[in-house]
Amino acid sequence: MTLAEKILARAGGKKIVAPGEIVTAKVDVAMSHENADVVLKAFREIGLKKVWASEKIVILFDHRIPAESERTAATHKRVREFVAEQGITHFYDMKLGICHQVLPEKGHSIPGQLLVGTDSHTTTHGAFGTFAAGIGGTEMAGVWATGEIWLRVPETIKIIVSGKFKKNVSAKDLILYIIGELGCDGADYKSVEFCGPTMDDMTIAGRMVLSNLSMEMGAKVAFCPVDKKTIEYVSSRNTNKSGTPTPLWRRIEIIKPDADASYEKVLEFDVSELEPQVACPHAVDNVKPVKEVKGLKIHQALLGSCTNGRLEDLASAAEILENKKVAESVRMLVIPASREIYLEAMKAGYLETFIKAGALILNPGCGPCLGGHQGLLAAGEVCISTTNRNFQARMGSPESFIYLASPATVAASAIKGEIAEAHE
Repeated sequence: MTLAEKILARAGGKKIVAPGEIVTAKVDVAMSHENADVVLKAFREIGLKKVWASEKIVILFDHRIPAESERTAATHKRVREFVAEQGITHFYDMKLGICHQVLPEKGHSIPGQLLVGTDSHTTTHGAFGTFAAGIGGTEMAGVWATGEIWLRVPETIKIIVSGKFKKNVSAKDLILYIIGELGCDGADYKSVEFCGPTMDDMTIAGRMVLSNLSMEMGAKVAFCPVDKKTIEYVSSRNTNKSGTPTPLWRRIEIIKPDADASYEKVLEFDVSELEPQVACPHAVDNVKPVKEVKGLKIHQALLGSCTNGRLEDLASAAEILENKKVAESVRMLVIPASREIYLEAMKAGYLETFIKAGALILNPGCGPCLGGHQGLLAAGEVCISTTNRNFQARMGSPESFIYLASPATVAASAIKGEIAEAHE
């Protein structure tokens, strides 16, 4: 079996499953952010008094923090009251950052487990060998009630990655290139397994980029190899609020697809000659080499999000911005993905570099990525961003334009005031 088939077999209490089969699976982790308000309303309609397992539900605020409106403040208040009423163990309020960064940091992303979240980029957790999929609010209400969900076993696409990245070319460039090749529906409701020598060398942060953005080619789940790096990261985290390390390694298994697993297709990509990529408006699969659009004037540069707000992303941009200035015509926003990363970036001096260069540091969260607040665009404005979507009106005016790129490309562009390659 493939990884998706193995995990769904376990979750469904079966010895073997096959693509197309419907499995009623037991959920290990159920995550929601502010949209927990939608879930709790549907849960109330079911008529139950208590959720199925308060210790398996994770709720946090990240999309609109601090509350930018009275409506959002009321949403936060209702969810906080529900959390207290239900005795939900893992509630992180608005202090810690973006859900897809906080869950791994707090030890909720475990190889071989089934994690569902009311956010489309829940696929991120596949970087840890977790079957992690986004679901709707009413679906989540059913999970809160029963601890189960039915899922169709997906077909699997195997992607073998080889070669060594050039300087200032990264996992973001690779996944944008792959999405451009496969299209926005090229992996529709498929499981994706990334493997190969390049994946073995890739950092956890880089793997998270691949799993995160696989959703933009339709993937239901997207796995990276479960190896020593995975185990070391996961076993160093804990979900014990006392701060005492939990021996997570005792329940972590190195899961691998069977050697004779059957794949819908096998694709190979060599990154050795890969150039910096950019997704042009208004679709993530509208991908071109940066050199084809360089020189286009920008008004905003955004560094952060659940896609590229980790420490190595900030380090890449800081190296380029060191002793440089952001162009006067550009507003550069920097948003670390979590409080932990914020503190690490502070200690490493990256935040000072950004501030001296003229960037604005914002609190960890989603903010402008979804067009919630903290940096929306006016008509005619152009933003180059490390985020995950560039749909029309995603970040403000329907007459604005979003280009998606790597941290290095965003930093280089911020300095020039136009889309630029990092080596220029």
